[in-house]
Amino acid sequence: MTMQTPLRQIPLFPLGTVLFPGGFLPLRIFEVRYLDMIGKCHRTGEPFGVVCLTQGSEVRKAGADAEAFATIGTLAVIRELESPQAGLMQIECTGTQRFRIHSSELQKHGLWTAEVQAIADDVRLEIPTDLRHVSEALRRVVDTLEERRRQQGTPGLRLPMLEPYEFEDCGWVANRWCELLPAQPELKQRLMELDSPLMRLELVGDLLARTGIAN
Repeated sequence: MTMQTPLRQIPLFPLGTVLFPGGFLPLRIFEVRYLDMIGKCHRTGEPFGVVCLTQGSEVRKAGADAEAFATIGTLAVIRELESPQAGLMQIECTGTQRFRIHSSELQKHGLWTAEVQAIADDVRLEIPTDLRHVSEALRRVVDTLEERRRQQGTPGLRLPMLEPYEFEDCGWVANRWCELLPAQPELKQRLMELDSPLMRLELVGDLLARTGIAN
């Protein structure tokens, strides 16, 4: 019998995007409700949860629809934090583990918190022969971006994905393509929620074939 992981309470950051495990997420923080939360997470090393908005906007506005969000998200760990001026933080985060929300609560100061349970990491699977072209297309994208960075003479320029590159792993390749493709957040959310990294890669391959990116 599979043991369930215990519930834990985390702060949430509802965004109009989907964070995948292993993904890179830069953010500019200026709302009071998030400045304090990010500061605490940075000091303690604790993660926060990124969830995709299904209603409402990232920045709270008078008269706007109430925030609603998906029940599956991804933990984000802060890699770097800068505060160039009072009331502003610039952070870079990494997506780690997916989670499922069991209950959520809106605090008085506008911050959402939730009781969540971890979702098992993707099983590492070698990319099958019939999907090798999807991995090779991603490798070409990375090579092109790295060459462009060298030509521009800006070695510190961030690529939209983090090393180490795992071109042989179904889940890693599928997740990186999900981040790069100009798909709607609803579709990316459905792909992120899939338990099978192979199925996720197969669906990404179909999307790439339709756009002519990888055949």
